[in-house]
Amino acid sequence: MYRFSLAAFFRLFQRALKSGEPGMSPDMKIKTLVDRLQSLVYEYVCRSLFKADRLMFALHMVHGMKSDMFKENEWEAFIGLIVSDIKADHSKQARDIPNWVDPERAQALALLKSTFPDFYRLLSFQDTDLWSSFSRSSECEKDFPAAIGKKTTPFQQVLVVQAVRPDRLQSAMSLFACRALARTELSPATVNLKKLFQRETLANEPVLIVISPGADPSQELEELASETIGKDKYHQVAMGQGQADIAVQLLHDCSRNGEWLCLKNLHLVTAWLPVLEKELNSLDAHSNFRMWMTAEVHPKFPTILLQSSLKITYEAPPGVKKNLLRTYESWTPEFITRGNNTVRAQALFALAWFHAVCQERRNYIPQGWTKFYEFSLSDLRAGADIIDRLCNKGRNEVAWNFVHGLFEFAIYGGRVDNPFDMRVMVSYLTQFFDSAVLSTQTKGKRLGPVKLPTTTHYGEYIETIENLPEFDKPSYFGLPENIERSSQRIISTQVISQLRIVKRAVVKGSKFDKDLWANELGPMLNLWKKLNQGSQLIQMKVAIPSDKSGSELPIKSFIVLERYNAVRLVQSVHQSLAALSKVIRGTQLLTNEVQKLAEALLSQETPMNWMKKWEGPEDPMQYLRSLVARAMAIQNWFEKAERSTLLNETLDLSELFHPDTFLNAFRQQTAREIKCSMDSLKFACSWKGSINGARHSIKLGGLQLEGCTFDGNRLSENQRDSPSVSGIPSCVVAWIPKDSQDPYGPNETISLPIYYSSDRDRIVTRLDVPCGGNQSQWLQCGAALFLKNQ
Repeated sequence: MYRFSLAAFFRLFQRALKSGEPGMSPDMKIKTLVDRLQSLVYEYVCRSLFKADRLMFALHMVHGMKSDMFKENEWEAFIGLIVSDIKADHSKQARDIPNWVDPERAQALALLKSTFPDFYRLLSFQDTDLWSSFSRSSECEKDFPAAIGKKTTPFQQVLVVQAVRPDRLQSAMSLFACRALARTELSPATVNLKKLFQRETLANEPVLIVISPGADPSQELEELASETIGKDKYHQVAMGQGQADIAVQLLHDCSRNGEWLCLKNLHLVTAWLPVLEKELNSLDAHSNFRMWMTAEVHPKFPTILLQSSLKITYEAPPGVKKNLLRTYESWTPEFITRGNNTVRAQALFALAWFHAVCQERRNYIPQGWTKFYEFSLSDLRAGADIIDRLCNKGRNEVAWNFVHGLFEFAIYGGRVDNPFDMRVMVSYLTQFFDSAVLSTQTKGKRLGPVKLPTTTHYGEYIETIENLPEFDKPSYFGLPENIERSSQRIISTQVISQLRIVKRAVVKGSKFDKDLWANELGPMLNLWKKLNQGSQLIQMKVAIPSDKSGSELPIKSFIVLERYNAVRLVQSVHQSLAALSKVIRGTQLLTNEVQKLAEALLSQETPMNWMKKWEGPEDPMQYLRSLVARAMAIQNWFEKAERSTLLNETLDLSELFHPDTFLNAFRQQTAREIKCSMDSLKFACSWKGSINGARHSIKLGGLQLEGCTFDGNRLSENQRDSPSVSGIPSCVVAWIPKDSQDPYGPNETISLPIYYSSDRDRIVTRLDVPCGGNQSQWLQCGAALFLKNQ
């Protein structure tokens, strides 16, 4: 949806030329014009972007317009395009890391050191006293050591935060962009439709309002039309089936008579939009005519219509307070007071709170929810209808378990497809819709941070909402105090990924350009060469695994097959990259396969034929690094299995391509040895040592925990300054008969998922972790385990 026309930038240029005071010197005049043009372009583009994309654009603009702020290779290192040798000695990295730096940052620090050795020496990281304040600061980007700050550029300070404090990287990037663009904040002032109409709209340029789900500018637009041209001269059409002819007729009438027309929800009729384009281009519009359009983001929205429109975004204001106010604006006072039933009024408030928490928790993906769920106004209406019916039956006791069931299986829960997200939702339902909370008998009951009114008066509920702070607290959602640290890591990773894509956006794979391909794909080919230096993976010959006798142990069979597939995948990737290299050098003709490979890599996407063989990272450079790291690790597993010492070691599942299959092979081997079916076994884990009833056990290490911390005895809450991700002690796991006693009591543990990565998109298995009770607390905090990155 982010498309702009050259004509629009010409108009901005002409507006910039009008700035500056008479009598200025030529140099001052030019500087003033450049600053003014920069400000106009930034605000024009930014108001067309959703808030989540503005930081990316700000950094992209700084890099494009102020190249003197970046030294050689700094930008490339920042967005992850610098090739490094990952086969460094990890134990040496751990020894070299300064005491105050989190051990998890060893590899990032090693990359900084190898890429910018002179800059690294300048930082004096070994001086703990110098960096102690920075390491502890909750705003480290503003607490840079003064002595170092004088010797470094603003962007170099961003690189330092990226290497050692990624939990503050988003703030560091924002601060850098604001200072570089001479702005107090990245988001421009909220768009005022009246000012936009007076200053910028034209009769022959439609205004496209790109809306987020749940946002609706209709009321503001109607008020502006009433004030400007009169309500009778404003027409609007909600687009859908059968509305096309009506819209075209109104378009001609309004353009001829100088009236306003608003076509709403154009994303529902993208196939018809080329017709609208032609109609707009053929109009001879009256000077008072204005065309307004609203649409949600849609991949098939026509590019020409986007470029020829004046675009602004319209987002629903974030936060629980604003969400509650929107809900109560959609309900009338009569609806709240109907039947003079206090429990009903309280239940409607509980529904509004539940709806707000479910929607606003999406701001903390993947720790809040693992993905974006489309909780919408239709869910709210259905929920209100259920509560209205239940509370109007005249019974003293409301069947809240009926509400729980319908919300879980039919309404809100019908959108949730992750079982661990569903557990979070169920914990909210049982907490909010409970007879101990929603009752006329007891005063002073709280729903989250809110003291629940014991009345049916609409005004009291509005007053309760107005008393809430503007900004959400993590406790509203049950999330930990350090959620911002996790959020900053996730958002900064997304921004950097977007910057890589923007860098390659001008590169087209559809047409072969030798110099361009060599320049853009050279770093990736160089990385592959470095990764395989000193390894025999490419030359290795491996026989197809075969166990005709069936006597091979399942774990050994798995490792042999895993090694075979790893080597074959490395060799397959090598063949495709070698063919690409030959095409670039001109020693081989361009084939369809090489063309598709180049198109994917130029778009910063892992090729589909690689992903079919192993569903690894979507970023191709990360894919190549992970592929070689795992292939080399599985070779070590194979050698240990040959010596029959593998199961005596602490194993790291992140070294495998298919860790879930390994656990299943372990289950099969256990079942074979104790002569029972696999279905009669259950998975058990313990941090207390051996597991009763286990024929074989394995020690697992390298697991990461997010959402809370774990010391081997029980879970504990994260504090504001706790690291967002922490390691947990190694545990013993085994498959034991279902009638065997579990290592811990049923109420002592909580079942936590182990995900493949911190993206939380695929589950390996689950572990029962001692929590000390209060399972709802650990569900809502988003606690989850995942394998460490390779």
